[in-house]
Amino acid sequence: MNAAAKACNAKEVLWCAEEARQATGGRNTRDWQATGVSIDSRSVAPGDLFIALKGPTFDGHDFAGKAIKAGAAAALVHRRSDGIDESMPLLIVDDSFAALWRLGTAARERSTARLIAVTGSVGKTGTKEALRLCLSPQGVTSASIGSFNNHWGVPLSLARMQRDAAYGVFELGMNHPGEIRELTALVRPQVAIITNIEPAHIGNFASITEIADAKAEIFEGMDANGTAVLNRDNALFHHLCTRAEDAGVTRILSFGRHQDADARLLDCSLHATCSAVTASIRGKEIDYCLAMPGSHWVMNSLAVLAAVSAAGADVVKAAAQFANLKPLKGRGERHEIVTPKGTFHLIDDSYNANPTSMRAAFEVLGRATVGAGGRRIAVLGDMLELGEQAQELHAGLAEPLEAAGIDLVFSCGTGMAALQETLPAARRGGLGADSKALAALVCDAVKPGDSLLVKGSLGSRMAVVVEALLALGKPATKNAKGR
Repeated sequence: MNAAAKACNAKEVLWCAEEARQATGGRNTRDWQATGVSIDSRSVAPGDLFIALKGPTFDGHDFAGKAIKAGAAAALVHRRSDGIDESMPLLIVDDSFAALWRLGTAARERSTARLIAVTGSVGKTGTKEALRLCLSPQGVTSASIGSFNNHWGVPLSLARMQRDAAYGVFELGMNHPGEIRELTALVRPQVAIITNIEPAHIGNFASITEIADAKAEIFEGMDANGTAVLNRDNALFHHLCTRAEDAGVTRILSFGRHQDADARLLDCSLHATCSAVTASIRGKEIDYCLAMPGSHWVMNSLAVLAAVSAAGADVVKAAAQFANLKPLKGRGERHEIVTPKGTFHLIDDSYNANPTSMRAAFEVLGRATVGAGGRRIAVLGDMLELGEQAQELHAGLAEPLEAAGIDLVFSCGTGMAALQETLPAARRGGLGADSKALAALVCDAVKPGDSLLVKGSLGSRMAVVVEALLALGKPATKNAKGR
Protein backbone atom coordinates (compact mmCIF):
# COMPACT_ATOMS: atom_id res chain seq x y z
CA MET A 1 0.00 0.00 0.00
CA ASN A 2 1.49 3.37 -1.03
CA ALA A 3 1.61 6.47 1.15
CA ALA A 4 -1.44 8.03 -0.46
CA ALA A 5 -3.52 4.93 0.20
CA LYS A 6 -2.36 4.82 3.83
CA ALA A 7 -3.30 8.46 4.26
CA CYS A 8 -6.95 7.75 3.46
CA ASN A 9 -7.25 4.17 4.63
CA ALA A 10 -10.11 4.78 7.05
CA LYS A 11 -12.80 2.21 6.28
CA GLU A 12 -15.42 4.86 5.50
CA VAL A 13 -13.15 6.79 3.09
CA LEU A 14 -13.29 5.45 -0.45
CA TRP A 15 -10.98 7.95 -2.16
CA CYS A 16 -8.83 10.79 -0.87
CA ALA A 17 -7.46 13.60 -2.99
CA GLU A 18 -3.87 12.37 -3.30
CA GLU A 19 -4.75 8.75 -4.08
CA ALA A 20 -7.25 9.82 -6.75
CA ARG A 21 -4.68 12.23 -8.19
CA GLN A 22 -2.12 9.47 -8.49
CA ALA A 23 -4.67 7.15 -10.07
CA THR A 24 -5.89 9.64 -12.68
CA GLY A 25 -2.83 11.81 -13.29
CA GLY A 26 -4.88 14.91 -12.50
CA ARG A 27 -4.46 18.00 -10.33
CA ASN A 28 -6.34 18.81 -7.12
CA THR A 29 -7.34 22.36 -6.29
CA ARG A 30 -7.60 21.50 -2.57
CA ASP A 31 -7.67 18.50 -0.25
CA TRP A 32 -10.78 16.31 0.00
CA GLN A 33 -11.98 12.87 1.02
CA ALA A 34 -14.84 10.98 -0.65
CA THR A 35 -17.03 8.21 0.72
CA GLY A 36 -18.70 7.37 -2.61
CA VAL A 37 -18.60 7.99 -6.35
CA SER A 38 -21.41 9.41 -8.50
CA ILE A 39 -21.94 10.45 -12.12
CA ASP A 40 -25.48 11.79 -11.63
CA SER A 41 -25.96 15.19 -9.98
CA ARG A 42 -29.63 14.34 -9.34
CA SER A 43 -28.74 11.54 -6.96
CA VAL A 44 -25.35 12.65 -5.66
CA ALA A 45 -24.95 11.94 -1.94
CA PRO A 46 -23.01 14.03 0.56
CA GLY A 47 -19.38 12.91 0.48
CA ASP A 48 -19.46 11.59 -3.11
CA LEU A 49 -16.77 12.26 -5.68
CA PHE A 50 -18.80 13.57 -8.62
CA ILE A 51 -17.38 12.56 -12.00
CA ALA A 52 -18.49 14.86 -14.80
CA LEU A 53 -19.03 12.75 -17.91
CA LYS A 54 -20.16 14.02 -21.30
CA GLY A 55 -23.01 11.97 -22.73
CA PRO A 56 -25.03 12.13 -25.94
CA THR A 57 -27.61 14.45 -24.35
CA PHE A 58 -26.11 16.02 -21.23
CA ASP A 59 -22.65 17.06 -20.11
CA GLY A 60 -21.94 16.45 -16.43
CA HIS A 61 -19.64 19.47 -16.36
CA ASP A 62 -22.74 21.66 -16.54
CA PHE A 63 -23.94 20.13 -13.26
CA ALA A 64 -20.65 19.88 -11.34
CA GLY A 65 -21.34 23.06 -9.37
CA LYS A 66 -24.79 21.80 -8.46
CA ALA A 67 -23.26 18.50 -7.28
CA ILE A 68 -20.78 20.28 -5.01
CA LYS A 69 -23.51 22.48 -3.57
CA ALA A 70 -25.48 19.27 -2.88
CA GLY A 71 -22.62 18.00 -0.74
CA ALA A 72 -20.22 16.28 -3.14
CA ALA A 73 -16.73 16.06 -1.64
CA ALA A 74 -15.17 17.04 -4.96
CA ALA A 75 -15.81 17.08 -8.69
CA LEU A 76 -13.62 15.34 -11.25
CA VAL A 77 -13.67 17.52 -14.39
CA HIS A 78 -11.71 18.16 -17.57
CA ARG A 79 -13.11 21.61 -18.35
CA ARG A 80 -14.45 24.65 -16.58
CA SER A 81 -18.13 25.44 -16.81
CA ASP A 82 -20.51 27.94 -15.30
CA GLY A 83 -20.90 27.44 -11.59
CA ILE A 84 -17.48 25.92 -10.86
CA ASP A 85 -14.13 27.55 -10.13
CA GLU A 86 -10.86 26.62 -8.45
CA SER A 87 -12.10 27.69 -5.05
CA MET A 88 -14.14 24.49 -5.14
CA PRO A 89 -12.66 21.03 -4.47
CA LEU A 90 -11.82 19.86 -7.99
CA LEU A 91 -9.76 17.06 -9.49
CA ILE A 92 -8.84 18.41 -12.91
CA VAL A 93 -7.89 15.77 -15.49
CA ASP A 94 -7.22 15.58 -19.21
CA ASP A 95 -10.37 13.53 -19.92
CA SER A 96 -12.98 12.64 -17.32
CA PHE A 97 -14.09 9.42 -19.01
CA ALA A 98 -10.50 8.15 -19.26
CA ALA A 99 -10.01 9.20 -15.63
CA LEU A 100 -13.01 7.09 -14.61
CA TRP A 101 -11.33 4.06 -16.19
CA ARG A 102 -8.06 4.86 -14.41
CA LEU A 103 -9.92 5.16 -11.12
CA GLY A 104 -11.55 1.77 -11.74
CA THR A 105 -8.15 0.29 -12.56
CA ALA A 106 -6.67 1.65 -9.34
CA ALA A 107 -9.59 0.26 -7.33
CA ARG A 108 -8.99 -3.16 -8.87
CA GLU A 109 -5.26 -3.03 -8.14
CA ARG A 110 -5.66 -2.10 -4.48
CA SER A 111 -8.40 -4.69 -3.79
CA THR A 112 -7.84 -8.11 -2.24
CA ALA A 113 -11.46 -9.17 -2.93
CA ARG A 114 -12.39 -12.30 -4.84
CA LEU A 115 -14.00 -10.94 -8.00
CA ILE A 116 -16.79 -12.66 -9.92
CA ALA A 117 -17.87 -11.44 -13.37
CA VAL A 118 -21.21 -12.41 -14.90
CA THR A 119 -22.25 -12.34 -18.54
CA GLY A 120 -24.64 -14.27 -20.77
CA SER A 121 -27.60 -13.78 -23.08
CA VAL A 122 -30.13 -13.94 -20.23
CA GLY A 123 -30.09 -13.82 -16.45
CA LYS A 124 -27.04 -11.59 -15.93
CA THR A 125 -28.54 -9.02 -13.59
CA GLY A 126 -30.57 -11.54 -11.60
CA THR A 127 -27.55 -13.79 -11.14
CA LYS A 128 -25.41 -10.83 -10.10
CA GLU A 129 -28.01 -9.71 -7.54
CA ALA A 130 -28.36 -13.25 -6.17
CA LEU A 131 -24.57 -13.44 -5.74
CA ARG A 132 -24.62 -10.14 -3.88
CA LEU A 133 -27.32 -11.46 -1.55
CA CYS A 134 -25.70 -14.86 -1.00
CA LEU A 135 -22.18 -13.58 -0.36
CA SER A 136 -22.95 -10.51 1.78
CA PRO A 137 -23.40 -12.45 5.07
CA GLN A 138 -19.98 -14.02 4.53
CA GLY A 139 -18.00 -10.83 3.94
CA VAL A 140 -18.26 -7.27 2.66
CA THR A 141 -19.60 -7.63 -0.89
CA SER A 142 -19.47 -4.97 -3.56
CA ALA A 143 -21.61 -5.33 -6.67
CA SER A 144 -22.59 -3.23 -9.65
CA ILE A 145 -25.93 -1.46 -9.29
CA GLY A 146 -28.79 -2.44 -11.58
CA SER A 147 -27.47 -3.13 -15.07
CA PHE A 148 -24.29 -1.06 -14.87
CA ASN A 149 -22.59 -3.43 -17.29
CA ASN A 150 -21.17 -1.26 -20.06
CA HIS A 151 -18.12 0.90 -20.79
CA TRP A 152 -19.03 3.44 -18.10
CA GLY A 153 -20.99 1.25 -15.68
CA VAL A 154 -18.22 -1.27 -15.07
CA PRO A 155 -15.39 1.19 -14.24
CA LEU A 156 -17.86 3.15 -12.09
CA SER A 157 -18.77 -0.02 -10.20
CA LEU A 158 -15.09 -0.80 -9.63
CA ALA A 159 -14.42 2.76 -8.45
CA ARG A 160 -17.21 2.29 -5.89
CA MET A 161 -15.84 -1.00 -4.53
CA GLN A 162 -15.24 -0.78 -0.78
CA ARG A 163 -11.65 -0.92 0.41
CA ASP A 164 -12.40 -3.85 2.72
CA ALA A 165 -14.51 -5.82 0.24
CA ALA A 166 -14.08 -9.59 0.50
CA TYR A 167 -16.10 -10.21 -2.67
CA GLY A 168 -16.87 -8.18 -5.76
CA VAL A 169 -19.57 -9.06 -8.29
CA PHE A 170 -19.67 -7.34 -11.68
CA GLU A 171 -22.00 -7.70 -14.64
CA LEU A 172 -20.43 -7.45 -18.10
CA GLY A 173 -22.75 -6.78 -21.03
CA MET A 174 -22.38 -6.40 -24.76
CA ASN A 175 -24.27 -6.19 -28.02
CA HIS A 176 -21.26 -6.17 -30.35
CA PRO A 177 -17.99 -8.15 -30.51
CA GLY A 178 -15.03 -6.76 -28.58
CA GLU A 179 -16.98 -5.01 -25.83
CA ILE A 180 -16.51 -7.67 -23.14
CA ARG A 181 -12.82 -7.95 -24.02
CA GLU A 182 -12.24 -4.41 -22.78
CA LEU A 183 -14.37 -4.86 -19.66
CA THR A 184 -12.85 -8.13 -18.50
CA ALA A 185 -9.35 -6.68 -18.91
CA LEU A 186 -10.42 -4.02 -16.44
CA VAL A 187 -12.13 -6.33 -13.91
CA ARG A 188 -9.69 -9.29 -14.14
CA PRO A 189 -12.12 -11.68 -12.40
CA GLN A 190 -11.07 -14.85 -10.62
CA VAL A 191 -14.47 -16.40 -11.42
CA ALA A 192 -16.43 -15.85 -14.64
CA ILE A 193 -20.02 -16.99 -15.22
CA ILE A 194 -21.67 -17.32 -18.62
CA THR A 195 -25.31 -17.90 -17.73
CA ASN A 196 -26.49 -19.02 -21.16
CA ILE A 197 -26.06 -18.45 -24.88
CA GLU A 198 -29.26 -17.55 -26.73
CA PRO A 199 -30.22 -15.42 -29.77
CA ALA A 200 -30.26 -12.08 -27.92
CA HIS A 201 -28.78 -9.29 -30.08
CA ILE A 202 -28.68 -11.79 -32.98
CA GLY A 203 -29.24 -8.88 -35.35
CA ASN A 204 -25.65 -7.78 -34.65
CA PHE A 205 -24.13 -11.22 -35.26
CA ALA A 206 -23.97 -13.71 -38.10
CA SER A 207 -24.78 -16.69 -35.88
CA ILE A 208 -25.39 -17.78 -32.31
CA THR A 209 -21.84 -19.17 -32.29
CA GLU A 210 -20.57 -15.64 -32.84
CA ILE A 211 -22.59 -14.58 -29.80
CA ALA A 212 -20.87 -17.35 -27.81
CA ASP A 213 -17.47 -16.13 -28.99
CA ALA A 214 -18.28 -12.57 -27.91
CA LYS A 215 -19.38 -13.77 -24.46
CA ALA A 216 -16.26 -15.96 -24.23
CA GLU A 217 -14.12 -12.82 -24.34
CA ILE A 218 -14.72 -12.76 -20.58
CA PHE A 219 -12.08 -15.47 -20.19
CA GLU A 220 -9.37 -13.22 -21.63
CA GLY A 221 -9.24 -11.15 -18.43
CA MET A 222 -8.59 -14.19 -16.25
CA ASP A 223 -5.42 -16.06 -15.42
CA ALA A 224 -4.89 -19.84 -15.44
CA ASN A 225 -5.97 -20.07 -11.79
CA GLY A 226 -9.40 -18.62 -12.57
CA THR A 227 -12.60 -20.64 -12.80
CA ALA A 228 -15.15 -20.54 -15.62
CA VAL A 229 -18.74 -21.38 -14.65
CA LEU A 230 -20.72 -22.63 -17.66
CA ASN A 231 -24.19 -23.96 -18.45
CA ARG A 232 -23.83 -27.72 -19.04
CA ASP A 233 -27.25 -27.91 -20.69
CA ASN A 234 -26.49 -25.32 -23.37
CA ALA A 235 -25.72 -26.58 -26.87
CA LEU A 236 -22.57 -24.44 -26.98
CA PHE A 237 -21.12 -25.72 -23.69
CA HIS A 238 -18.22 -27.57 -25.32
CA HIS A 239 -17.54 -24.61 -27.60
CA LEU A 240 -17.25 -22.34 -24.56
CA CYS A 241 -15.00 -24.85 -22.82
CA THR A 242 -12.66 -24.70 -25.80
CA ARG A 243 -12.68 -20.91 -25.76
CA ALA A 244 -11.85 -20.91 -22.05
CA GLU A 245 -8.96 -23.29 -22.59
CA ASP A 246 -7.72 -21.19 -25.52
CA ALA A 247 -7.57 -18.25 -23.11
CA GLY A 248 -5.55 -20.33 -20.64
CA VAL A 249 -8.42 -21.06 -18.23
CA THR A 250 -8.45 -24.75 -17.34
CA ARG A 251 -10.69 -24.77 -14.26
CA ILE A 252 -14.28 -25.20 -15.41
CA LEU A 253 -17.37 -25.78 -13.27
CA SER A 254 -20.65 -26.61 -14.97
CA PHE A 255 -24.24 -26.26 -13.83
CA GLY A 256 -27.56 -27.61 -15.06
CA ARG A 257 -29.68 -30.75 -15.23
CA HIS A 258 -27.02 -32.76 -17.06
CA GLN A 259 -25.78 -35.75 -15.09
CA ASP A 260 -22.19 -34.55 -15.43
CA ALA A 261 -22.87 -31.03 -14.13
CA ASP A 262 -20.83 -29.99 -11.09
CA ALA A 263 -23.80 -27.99 -9.79
CA ARG A 264 -26.57 -30.40 -10.72
CA LEU A 265 -30.31 -30.06 -10.32
CA LEU A 266 -31.67 -33.19 -8.64
CA ASP A 267 -35.27 -32.12 -8.09
CA CYS A 268 -37.44 -29.03 -7.95
CA SER A 269 -41.03 -28.10 -7.30
CA LEU A 270 -42.17 -24.96 -9.14
CA HIS A 271 -44.86 -22.78 -7.57
CA ALA A 272 -46.53 -19.46 -8.39
CA THR A 273 -44.09 -17.33 -6.38
CA CYS A 274 -41.23 -19.64 -5.41
CA SER A 275 -39.48 -22.97 -6.00
CA ALA A 276 -38.25 -25.76 -3.75
CA VAL A 277 -34.90 -27.05 -5.01
CA THR A 278 -32.65 -30.02 -4.31
CA ALA A 279 -29.23 -29.80 -5.91
CA SER A 280 -25.83 -31.43 -5.74
CA ILE A 281 -23.07 -28.83 -5.58
CA ARG A 282 -19.75 -30.51 -6.29
CA GLY A 283 -21.01 -33.69 -4.63
CA LYS A 284 -22.77 -32.05 -1.67
CA GLU A 285 -26.58 -32.36 -1.65
CA ILE A 286 -28.42 -29.19 -0.63
CA ASP A 287 -32.11 -28.33 -0.22
CA TYR A 288 -33.20 -24.72 -0.45
CA CYS A 289 -36.18 -22.45 -1.05
CA LEU A 290 -35.88 -20.04 -3.95
CA ALA A 291 -38.12 -17.01 -3.48
CA MET A 292 -38.41 -16.35 -7.21
CA PRO A 293 -40.66 -18.34 -9.55
CA GLY A 294 -39.67 -20.09 -12.76
CA SER A 295 -37.29 -22.78 -13.93
CA HIS A 296 -34.94 -20.10 -15.28
CA TRP A 297 -34.35 -18.94 -11.71
CA VAL A 298 -33.60 -22.51 -10.66
CA MET A 299 -30.82 -22.54 -13.28
CA ASN A 300 -29.58 -19.13 -12.11
CA SER A 301 -29.34 -20.44 -8.55
CA LEU A 302 -27.15 -23.35 -9.66
CA ALA A 303 -24.79 -20.95 -11.42
CA VAL A 304 -24.64 -18.83 -8.27
CA LEU A 305 -23.76 -21.76 -6.02
CA ALA A 306 -21.10 -23.00 -8.43
CA ALA A 307 -19.53 -19.52 -8.39
CA VAL A 308 -19.79 -19.29 -4.60
CA SER A 309 -17.92 -22.57 -4.35
CA ALA A 310 -15.27 -21.35 -6.80
CA ALA A 311 -14.83 -18.17 -4.75
CA GLY A 312 -14.16 -20.22 -1.62
CA ALA A 313 -17.33 -19.21 0.25
CA ASP A 314 -19.74 -21.45 2.18
CA VAL A 315 -22.27 -22.94 -0.25
CA VAL A 316 -24.81 -24.02 2.40
CA LYS A 317 -24.91 -20.54 3.96
CA ALA A 318 -25.21 -19.03 0.51
CA ALA A 319 -28.11 -21.29 -0.47
CA ALA A 320 -30.05 -20.29 2.64
CA GLN A 321 -30.14 -16.71 1.36
CA PHE A 322 -32.19 -17.64 -1.72
CA ALA A 323 -35.30 -17.49 0.48
CA ASN A 324 -34.71 -13.72 0.74
CA LEU A 325 -34.51 -12.95 -2.98
CA LYS A 326 -36.63 -10.07 -4.24
CA PRO A 327 -37.25 -8.99 -7.83
CA LEU A 328 -35.77 -5.78 -9.16
CA LYS A 329 -37.94 -3.04 -10.66
CA GLY A 330 -39.05 -4.08 -14.13
CA ARG A 331 -37.65 -7.59 -13.70
CA GLY A 332 -40.54 -9.61 -12.31
CA GLU A 333 -41.73 -7.12 -9.71
CA ARG A 334 -45.27 -7.97 -8.57
CA HIS A 335 -48.10 -5.59 -7.79
CA GLU A 336 -51.56 -6.15 -6.38
CA ILE A 337 -53.71 -3.37 -7.79
CA VAL A 338 -56.94 -2.49 -6.01
CA THR A 339 -59.52 -0.61 -8.07
CA PRO A 340 -63.11 0.40 -7.29
CA LYS A 341 -64.25 -2.60 -9.35
CA GLY A 342 -61.95 -5.12 -7.70
CA THR A 343 -58.37 -6.37 -7.61
CA PHE A 344 -56.03 -7.60 -10.34
CA HIS A 345 -52.38 -8.58 -10.32
CA LEU A 346 -49.47 -7.35 -12.38
CA ILE A 347 -46.06 -8.87 -13.08
CA ASP A 348 -43.79 -6.04 -14.24
CA ASP A 349 -41.08 -7.56 -16.45
CA SER A 350 -40.86 -4.52 -18.68
CA TYR A 351 -37.13 -3.82 -18.46
CA ASN A 352 -35.99 -6.02 -21.33
CA ALA A 353 -36.80 -9.05 -23.46
CA ASN A 354 -35.48 -11.66 -25.87
CA PRO A 355 -37.01 -14.94 -27.08
CA THR A 356 -35.61 -16.94 -24.16
CA SER A 357 -36.65 -14.53 -21.42
CA MET A 358 -40.09 -14.26 -23.03
CA ARG A 359 -40.58 -18.01 -22.71
CA ALA A 360 -39.45 -17.94 -19.10
CA ALA A 361 -41.89 -15.12 -18.32
CA PHE A 362 -44.77 -17.01 -19.96
CA GLU A 363 -44.01 -19.97 -17.71
CA VAL A 364 -44.24 -17.73 -14.65
CA LEU A 365 -47.51 -16.16 -15.83
CA GLY A 366 -48.87 -19.63 -16.53
CA ARG A 367 -48.47 -20.52 -12.83
CA ALA A 368 -49.89 -17.24 -11.54
CA THR A 369 -53.10 -17.46 -9.53
CA VAL A 370 -56.20 -15.81 -10.98
CA GLY A 371 -59.40 -14.82 -9.22
CA ALA A 372 -62.95 -15.86 -10.05
CA GLY A 373 -63.47 -15.23 -13.75
CA GLY A 374 -59.90 -13.95 -14.07
CA ARG A 375 -57.60 -14.42 -17.04
CA ARG A 376 -53.88 -14.73 -17.60
CA ILE A 377 -52.97 -11.90 -19.94
CA ALA A 378 -49.62 -11.26 -21.66
CA VAL A 379 -48.96 -7.63 -22.68
CA LEU A 380 -45.97 -7.66 -25.00
CA GLY A 381 -43.74 -5.16 -26.77
CA ASP A 382 -41.25 -5.86 -29.52
CA MET A 383 -38.01 -7.71 -28.86
CA LEU A 384 -35.28 -5.59 -30.47
CA GLU A 385 -31.91 -6.29 -32.14
CA LEU A 386 -33.09 -9.56 -33.71
CA GLY A 387 -32.21 -8.58 -37.29
CA GLU A 388 -33.60 -10.60 -40.17
CA GLN A 389 -34.99 -13.21 -37.79
CA ALA A 390 -37.23 -10.73 -35.98
CA GLN A 391 -40.54 -11.66 -37.61
CA GLU A 392 -39.90 -15.39 -37.25
CA LEU A 393 -38.81 -15.12 -33.62
CA HIS A 394 -41.83 -13.02 -32.69
CA ALA A 395 -44.26 -15.34 -34.45
CA GLY A 396 -42.54 -18.27 -32.73
CA LEU A 397 -43.82 -17.07 -29.35
CA ALA A 398 -47.31 -18.37 -30.17
CA GLU A 399 -46.41 -21.93 -29.19
CA PRO A 400 -44.98 -21.18 -25.69
CA LEU A 401 -47.91 -18.83 -25.02
CA GLU A 402 -50.31 -21.67 -25.75
CA ALA A 403 -48.25 -24.15 -23.73
CA ALA A 404 -48.35 -21.83 -20.71
CA GLY A 405 -52.11 -21.50 -20.92
CA ILE A 406 -52.15 -17.74 -21.55
CA ASP A 407 -55.71 -16.56 -22.26
CA LEU A 408 -55.16 -13.24 -24.02
CA VAL A 409 -52.26 -11.45 -25.71
CA PHE A 410 -52.12 -7.68 -26.17
CA SER A 411 -49.12 -6.24 -27.99
CA CYS A 412 -47.53 -3.39 -29.91
CA GLY A 413 -44.79 -3.12 -32.52
CA THR A 414 -44.10 -4.59 -35.94
CA GLY A 415 -42.61 -7.80 -34.55
CA MET A 416 -45.55 -8.41 -32.26
CA ALA A 417 -47.91 -7.78 -35.18
CA ALA A 418 -46.48 -10.98 -36.68
CA LEU A 419 -47.25 -12.77 -33.42
CA GLN A 420 -50.85 -11.51 -33.40
CA GLU A 421 -51.37 -12.91 -36.89
CA THR A 422 -50.11 -16.29 -35.72
CA LEU A 423 -52.34 -16.50 -32.64
CA PRO A 424 -55.78 -18.08 -32.75
CA ALA A 425 -58.55 -15.48 -32.80
CA ALA A 426 -59.67 -16.28 -29.24
CA ARG A 427 -56.23 -15.37 -27.88
CA ARG A 428 -55.88 -12.04 -29.68
CA GLY A 429 -56.49 -9.26 -27.19
CA GLY A 430 -55.47 -6.35 -29.39
CA LEU A 431 -52.59 -4.64 -31.18
CA GLY A 432 -51.57 -1.07 -30.37
CA ALA A 433 -49.57 1.26 -32.60
CA ASP A 434 -47.19 1.95 -29.72
CA SER A 435 -46.98 1.44 -25.95
CA LYS A 436 -49.20 4.45 -25.22
CA ALA A 437 -51.98 3.13 -27.45
CA LEU A 438 -51.48 -0.35 -26.05
CA ALA A 439 -51.81 0.95 -22.50
CA ALA A 440 -55.25 2.35 -23.32
CA LEU A 441 -56.35 -0.99 -24.80
CA VAL A 442 -55.17 -2.98 -21.79
CA CYS A 443 -56.55 -0.59 -19.18
CA ASP A 444 -59.95 -0.79 -20.86
CA ALA A 445 -59.88 -4.60 -20.98
CA VAL A 446 -58.49 -5.56 -17.55
CA LYS A 447 -60.98 -7.06 -15.08
CA PRO A 448 -60.88 -8.04 -11.40
CA GLY A 449 -59.21 -11.41 -10.92
CA ASP A 450 -56.88 -11.04 -13.91
CA SER A 451 -53.13 -11.64 -13.72
CA LEU A 452 -51.12 -9.66 -16.26
CA LEU A 453 -47.54 -9.86 -17.46
CA VAL A 454 -46.00 -6.79 -19.12
CA LYS A 455 -42.78 -7.48 -21.03
CA GLY A 456 -40.75 -6.10 -23.94
CA SER A 457 -37.36 -4.71 -24.86
CA LEU A 458 -36.47 -1.43 -23.17
CA GLY A 459 -36.82 0.43 -26.46
CA SER A 460 -40.43 -0.74 -26.70
CA ARG A 461 -41.22 1.48 -23.68
CA MET A 462 -43.46 -1.05 -21.97
CA ALA A 463 -43.00 0.81 -18.69
CA VAL A 464 -45.67 3.16 -20.09
CA VAL A 465 -48.16 0.29 -19.87
CA VAL A 466 -47.05 -0.58 -16.34
CA GLU A 467 -47.51 3.03 -15.19
CA ALA A 468 -50.98 3.16 -16.73
CA LEU A 469 -52.04 -0.04 -14.99
CA LEU A 470 -50.68 1.12 -11.65
CA ALA A 471 -52.62 4.35 -12.04
CA LEU A 472 -55.89 2.39 -12.13
CA GLY A 473 -55.65 1.83 -8.41
CA LYS A 474 -53.43 2.09 -5.40
CA PRO A 475 -51.09 -0.94 -5.15
CA ALA A 476 -51.97 -2.69 -1.89
CA THR A 477 -48.70 -4.61 -1.73
CA LYS A 478 -45.68 -5.30 -3.84
CA ASN A 479 -44.36 -8.82 -4.31
CA ALA A 480 -47.73 -10.08 -3.09
CA LYS A 481 -47.58 -13.48 -1.48
CA GLY A 482 -49.49 -16.32 -3.04
CA ARG A 483 -49.73 -14.80 -6.51
